[in-house]
Amino acid sequence: MIAESVHMSQETVREETLDNIVEDVRRDFPILTQTINGEPLVYLDNAATSQKPRSVIDRVCSYYEEHHSNVHRGVHSLSQRATEMYEAARETVRGFIGAASTAEIVFTRGTTEALNLVAQSYARPRLGSDSEILVTMMEHHSNIVPWQILSGQTGAKVVVTPIHEDGTLDLDAFEQLLGDKTCIVAVAYISNSLGTINPVEHIIERSHARDIPVVIDGAQAVPHMPVHVGELDCDFFAFSGHKMFGPTGIGVLYGKETLLDAMPPYQGGGDMIESVSFSGTTFNKLPHKFEAGTPNIAGTIGLGAAVDYIQNVGYDFIQKHEARLLTTALSKLSELESIRFIGQAAERASVISFLLGDSHPYDVGSVLDKMGIAVRTGHHCTQPLMDHYQIPGTVRASFAFYNTIEEIDRLCSALRKAASLLQ
Repeated sequence: MIAESVHMSQETVREETLDNIVEDVRRDFPILTQTINGEPLVYLDNAATSQKPRSVIDRVCSYYEEHHSNVHRGVHSLSQRATEMYEAARETVRGFIGAASTAEIVFTRGTTEALNLVAQSYARPRLGSDSEILVTMMEHHSNIVPWQILSGQTGAKVVVTPIHEDGTLDLDAFEQLLGDKTCIVAVAYISNSLGTINPVEHIIERSHARDIPVVIDGAQAVPHMPVHVGELDCDFFAFSGHKMFGPTGIGVLYGKETLLDAMPPYQGGGDMIESVSFSGTTFNKLPHKFEAGTPNIAGTIGLGAAVDYIQNVGYDFIQKHEARLLTTALSKLSELESIRFIGQAAERASVISFLLGDSHPYDVGSVLDKMGIAVRTGHHCTQPLMDHYQIPGTVRASFAFYNTIEEIDRLCSALRKAASLLQ
């Protein structure tokens, strides 16, 4: 398998064709070999969740078959082995995103829980009725609703940075809205609906010039591009394992150690305690202070395997191939007379949202499924963004490094058939 034997360095990518590498990569993903409705599966729903390589599946199975025990709580061999594997995954993640210490890596159920943790543990004690939380029009519901809940608890106001028609952030408006009342900025690195890559470095720099902390929703970033939180200098960074070829139910909150250390626990019980009596409780040290209860041990170990896989494949190959997929798909889809793209940012990830004539996205998606093609339809948990464009939703094709040019051809052919059937 690629993950076990070949590191796709820049030199390797030059020597081999991208198509040959993709062919090797696809062998690592068992699910891609199946048929749907009698047709070979074309999986283009990667922004919702990615498929899993054999190395991740095997690592999770190995844990359950050979090492399963609770972590941090036993002196017996199984518990010690499970703990070592669990904490090794934390170190793997730390290195993967460039955090300074494993104390800055908190395991959560996913991006959603990580953002809620920041809202309730960091922001809630610090915000009042005169505070503002600055978000953007393109945020996922997970980076809107926690702040709205916080607004109801504290009286703080959620302020929205608008976007241009092409789906890019209005930076002039951002500068104007970033003011004395702004207490926190929360922004997606990459829009899950539009693929827009936001200028987070600029956002962080301008926010920090006013001593305003920044929370980055990185769920759509880590599958497609290298991230170094130390270089970004973000205060918090959240992402999910299942978006990056790892298991569901596991995610990460990175936070600067000084900030996490000053925050109260988000939940109580289990591993987040040091000692408990009826007269009071003392809490565990970082990062365990925020990991109450038995954690998703298998998911965490699987996440570590997913990081290993991404690093072995290499972002150089991932970015080159996905850029080719995006360019090819945009070019070929543009040949369809009835297509309308939603969001056309110059800097974007391999995500394309579109409408097909007057057909409802659900109808288009259903027809494509009959031909073995999996896309996402609807509002993609970005209803305010859809309201901005005055549409009910879109058809979204999102690509990963295991997708092929031939699959784009099949998508275009299927859309032509769908147009003839639905219009």
